Amino acid sequence: MEELHIIKSLQAKTVEALRNCYELEESPDSILINFTKKEFDGEYTIVLFPYVKRLKQSPQEIGTKIGDYLQENHDFVKSYGIVSGFLNLSLSNSYWHNILLGINDADSFGHKPKNGEKILIEYSSPNTNKPLHLGHIRNILLGHSCAEIYEAEGYDVIRTQIVNDRGIAVCKSMYAWQEYGNGETPESSNTKGDHFVGKYYVLFDKKFREEYQSWQSSDEAKEVLINNIKDGQSDEAFFNNYKNQYFNSFSKIGKATSSLLKKWEADDAETVALWKKLNGWVYDGFNVTYDALGVAFTKLYYESDTYKLGRDVVNQGLEKSLYYKLEDGSIWVDLEDAGLDKKILLRSDGTAVYMTQDIGTAMQRYQDFNVNKMVYVVGDEQNYHFKVLFEILKRLGEPYADGLHHLSYGMVDLPEGKMKSREGTVVDADDLIKEVITEAAYAAKDSAVLNELNDESKSEIYRKIGLAALKFQILKVGATRRMTFDPKESVDMQGTTGPYIQNAFVRIQSILRKIDENEGASDYGDYILNTDEIHLLRTMANYPDVISNAASEYDPSIVAQYVYGLAKQYHKFHHDFRIIGAESESAKWFRISLIKEIAKILESSINLLGIEMPERM
Repeated sequence: MEELHIIKSLQAKTVEALRNCYELEESPDSILINFTKKEFDGEYTIVLFPYVKRLKQSPQEIGTKIGDYLQENHDFVKSYGIVSGFLNLSLSNSYWHNILLGINDADSFGHKPKNGEKILIEYSSPNTNKPLHLGHIRNILLGHSCAEIYEAEGYDVIRTQIVNDRGIAVCKSMYAWQEYGNGETPESSNTKGDHFVGKYYVLFDKKFREEYQSWQSSDEAKEVLINNIKDGQSDEAFFNNYKNQYFNSFSKIGKATSSLLKKWEADDAETVALWKKLNGWVYDGFNVTYDALGVAFTKLYYESDTYKLGRDVVNQGLEKSLYYKLEDGSIWVDLEDAGLDKKILLRSDGTAVYMTQDIGTAMQRYQDFNVNKMVYVVGDEQNYHFKVLFEILKRLGEPYADGLHHLSYGMVDLPEGKMKSREGTVVDADDLIKEVITEAAYAAKDSAVLNELNDESKSEIYRKIGLAALKFQILKVGATRRMTFDPKESVDMQGTTGPYIQNAFVRIQSILRKIDENEGASDYGDYILNTDEIHLLRTMANYPDVISNAASEYDPSIVAQYVYGLAKQYHKFHHDFRIIGAESESAKWFRISLIKEIAKILESSINLLGIEMPERM
């Protein structure tokens, strides 16, 4: 229904007016139309300033001509007013009735039919040496919400992750468990698998620090210090900077761990079996967390499979003179003409770097799914990496190169400050999920409605409220911004929170349960809408454009701000107007029809954020 895209319809009608009144040709997208400010009459405002110089007329003259034309030729324009350089339009009562009917009749209002395009979204992508933590939660929620938004836009969405299941960090957990585990398992210790393996990663760091501290007083360390310390540098500062060199050159623990890595790369059966055992525990743990968050993937990629991808492509690029080789045999690409730098693609020994692997993985994914777009949800510390990757794929002429996007996001802190994985000060995702559910239960402890329910029903509602608190608090912030997450603040029923939005939905359900279905709805076609009802309908009709904007910007916070705004409008309406006890039958049934659609849009939009609605709270 074209009328449901009110702003686009008004843009088209304004183009028509400019053509007929001034013989001026404009594109619809160039017409600036906003919601009219509350202090002025009207619902939509056309910005006139861009035409003043071109038409050599005042805003008043231009606005009058356009306003008169719209009123004379389109009966849905009831009246207009001009304030400075703005033309404010008021639309007819019948028009708003038709908007409500159109929303009611629409199948999954706001969602578009399938468009035949595919988008692949990579998110989560954890390491198998530690559990998922708060930073992963932001990554996962951004990726999952973008996937939901793109599905609503009509795309076929492939949800994927690449699991970092290889390398020295993974071998550190393997070594620590082998050396200090004494056969302990997640089952024997009653510990979730990823937490269990993460415990040994932390233990490795502790043992290594102890070894390094002890070594610093040895004769070998003193000789290293004498030969390498810089003028003015303290012994402590030197050893702080020398830690990695010590690990590679002197550490017994380091040598043992490096030996494990070499054995794994050589496909040593015993080492591979140990690697599979620990990774299996981690995957079991990850899946529990994903299930709790309501997240699933179409396909998983593993670095142990993909790290060899890309090498053949690099050699092919060398033959085409896209790359160059140095005397030591390493292969590089020069991207200085694109404002980047020179980047190594293959080391002198022929081994690949991460860039090479990512080139090959992108190509493999295209072969697997033939996608039009690929989105990488990765922290902002990798901004430069993805600029280089995308430029290389573009130069290779990959058919999806113009559809690549890095959804870069900032760090998440707690009120207490930063988290550190190796020191075991990370907030585990599972602990955080439990905490927000506990906070939700505490916040609702005095609810008379919930006290009437059994424990199982109450627990399910607490789960939905707690996860809404967590997810909304993360997603309402634009991805590029660094943020602080406060579990207590997230469940505030009066704040900009998920539970505040859920409460608007629950209030509507409470009203709808009181309606006698046998009574039937009377005709409310003659009902004259008040300003609040028009503004609610204006917000509701904007929902399809909100989804489109969120998709084009890869930004779930656009949906979050929208659904919060709609909930806030409804709470005010609920307070100011009677519904079942309305002043007339037509007002009653109009408002019942209105709030039914508000509830649908609240639920639909918050589902795009991965949040479920409770029936009671």
